[in-house]
Amino acid sequence: MFIVGHNLRTRAVQELFRYSGETISRHFNNVLNAIMAISLEFFLPPGSDVPSEISGDPRFYPYFKEFVGAVDGIHVPVMVGVDEQGPFRNKNGLLSQNVLAACSFDLRFHYVLAGWEGSASDLQVLNSAITRRNRLQVPEGKYYLVDNKYGNVPGFIAPYHDTAYHSKEFPSGFHPQDAKELFNQRHSLLRNASDRILGALKARFPILMSAPPYPLQTQVKLVVATCALHNYIRKEKPDDWIFRMYEQDSLLQTEESLPPIEVEQPTMQVETQSSNISFDSEQLELDSQFRDSIADEMWNDYINNLPPM
Repeated sequence: MFIVGHNLRTRAVQELFRYSGETISRHFNNVLNAIMAISLEFFLPPGSDVPSEISGDPRFYPYFKEFVGAVDGIHVPVMVGVDEQGPFRNKNGLLSQNVLAACSFDLRFHYVLAGWEGSASDLQVLNSAITRRNRLQVPEGKYYLVDNKYGNVPGFIAPYHDTAYHSKEFPSGFHPQDAKELFNQRHSLLRNASDRILGALKARFPILMSAPPYPLQTQVKLVVATCALHNYIRKEKPDDWIFRMYEQDSLLQTEESLPPIEVEQPTMQVETQSSNISFDSEQLELDSQFRDSIADEMWNDYINNLPPM
């Protein structure tokens, strides 16, 4: 915990605690492997009840009552050998692993998939998460919120393209002009849970902000283990100061001011052709219609409740 919580290297810990580097390294790996061995106990799938963050807010209920959480990705810096760097170099030219996380609206991880190369597309990582043996399971009739980098695919509802979405695109005093703008505004507000949980994770475990000099598989395990620890702390100490800081978010703003787990085994061979990923066209159309029905219902209620001019 001291190493991952302060982003320290073995030599610094060695000098601080007066133990040999071998002793510190051995116990670090023993604890990491022990956390990995029980990590599944800390990742719970979504339940059948409507999340209180939705049921208790008229902006979201009943429109988003079938949504169980949000999915997003994060690039975690990685250190690999020179001959292995190609696949891990992301679009910004930095070495990273592309990590997918599914979370609840109360900032608990449902599922984490770590280890994909930084050059892999987000849709490719999502496809891996929902098709692998220990996959991300979306309950029947339920959905996760995602942003446009994943697209509107079965079980995952994205915002409308070519319509304002991110909070910076909604200036102070913004009033949506149509159903798509209103849907995107509220979608963004609710999906913000993924930004907050990843922000809290990085704040608590700054080792994820650097590329620690460990074997690649150890770096992958660190992502999973810190997410498991996050869930444990969230359960045992929900009023922790980091959680309080990240709960003070846009969910508290007014609308007008808006704008299970598996470690991926790195293959060293990246498949960049997302054209190999296909979804049932009929299901895609049904999901598109489902999104339209939410937007239309939301818009009708919105304009009917506007104060008279």
